[in-house]
Order: sequence, then structure tokens, then C-alpha cells
Amino acid sequence: MKDLIARLMDERGLTMADAFDAVYTSRLFEKLNDPKTGLYFQSSGYVYSFLESELKEVRDCNNER
Repeated sequence: MKDLIARLMDERGLTMADAFDAVYTSRLFEKLNDPKTGLYFQSSGYVYSFLESELKEVRDCNNER
């Protein structure tokens, strides 16, 4: 988790609180906690790509409103 949070802060300029919120309220976080997905054992870069996609989807959805 710390790699995901640090990367959000570095690459997106999020505050620590916003980065924590983005990770812990994401659908990805649910998948990371599900052993059946196997995501927990993947590299942080691989997992971050899923988080980026999810955040982009949310942003695009919010922009349509």
C-alpha cells in the first residue's frame, strides 16, 4: 500500500490524506484484499496500473456530469 500511496503523491501531487483516501476507497483495494485475485502478490507497478485506470474512469465519469 505504501508504494501506491507514495506514487500517487509523487505523480499526481496528492496530499497524503487524499492518496490514502484514493487507495482505501478504491475497488482495487477490495480486490487486493481478496486472495482469489492474486493481486496482493503482484508488483506495485502492476497494481498501480489498475489504480490509475480506476482513478481515470472516476475522473472521466465526474467530468461528464
